Amino acid sequence: MLKFAGIQLKVCADKETNLRRAGEKIAEAASKGAKLISLPECFNSPYGAQFFADYAEPIPDGPTTVFLKEQAIKHGIYLIGGSHPERDGDKLYNTCVIFGPDGEAIAKHRKVHLADVNIPGGILLQESSALTPGDTFTIFNCGEFKIGVGVCYDIRFPEPAHLMKMRGADVLIYPGAFNMTTGPLYFDLLTRARATDNQAYCASVSPARDVDASYVAWGCTLVAGPSGIIMDQIGPDEGTVYT
Repeated sequence: MLKFAGIQLKVCADKETNLRRAGEKIAEAASKGAKLISLPECFNSPYGAQFFADYAEPIPDGPTTVFLKEQAIKHGIYLIGGSHPERDGDKLYNTCVIFGPDGEAIAKHRKVHLADVNIPGGILLQESSALTPGDTFTIFNCGEFKIGVGVCYDIRFPEPAHLMKMRGADVLIYPGAFNMTTGPLYFDLLTRARATDNQAYCASVSPARDVDASYVAWGCTLVAGPSGIIMDQIGPDEGTVYT
């Protein structure tokens, strides 16, 4: 058996604080036996096009990537690094880096489907004003399992999930910061749909809800089983799901 933990972290404007708190939550999950741990989307920075450039780092030499590597080694875990803004030359990406227990970077996923959303009376968001999309889907080996990874809006599209399943993925994991408009509409629905479509386990891992933030994440991190039944879910506040 592989024990999974999805960490719903409360994110603030101070990067060092975010990394320290993430380290505390990783240690807590590892102490409870989790061997595959995921952080949420944009776990080291506030979410929003206006923040990406200021918080962006190179990979693999930036402090956030170094932190993730150290945590994976320290706790002997597979660590899905949620996502953080990546700078590569003159381009910015929303990137998830995955480390194995030996500290090797075993996968990197750049968010493919950027969220450009304009819902009157709801939310206005244009990631494409700051970010460049990735162009691949991502699978990595985790012991005897294969894990497929996407970021947030990637979950909206069934084809990449199906391709990952066809290439052997047993589990699909999506760090994702849905908001107070899209969250209640789609967060549970899409997680359960991708699980059911592919007869796989599917997890969506959100930041915790902070009503004082400029972008308010929905929270409510969950894991759904192959039948679409929710196996574990938490509310909007900081916490961790386990399966």
